[in-house]
Amino acid sequence: MTNLPIKKLRSGSLDLAIWENKRKVRDGEEISFKTVSLRRSWKDKEQDIWRDEKLNLRRSDIPKAILLLQKAQEDLFLNEDNNNDGEED
Repeated sequence: MTNLPIKKLRSGSLDLAIWENKRKVRDGEEISFKTVSLRRSWKDKEQDIWRDEKLNLRRSDIPKAILLLQKAQEDLFLNEDNNNDGEED
């Protein structure tokens, strides 16, 4: 049986999936917990293939990732002279 995400979201080259996971604890009881995977895809023009990078996060990682991304955004938008990374706004 294939494990499918319970929800998928997409914005441009980023997609996010929410997964429900199960694990047995010491007493044999099964617990359920959710994780998130974030993937960025792009076309490698030299090799003419699609590539991607994937990051898996636990629930407690999400606020930390948001904070780091916000700080990176502040630094990029406030401390650079309108250079972008090749993407349109």
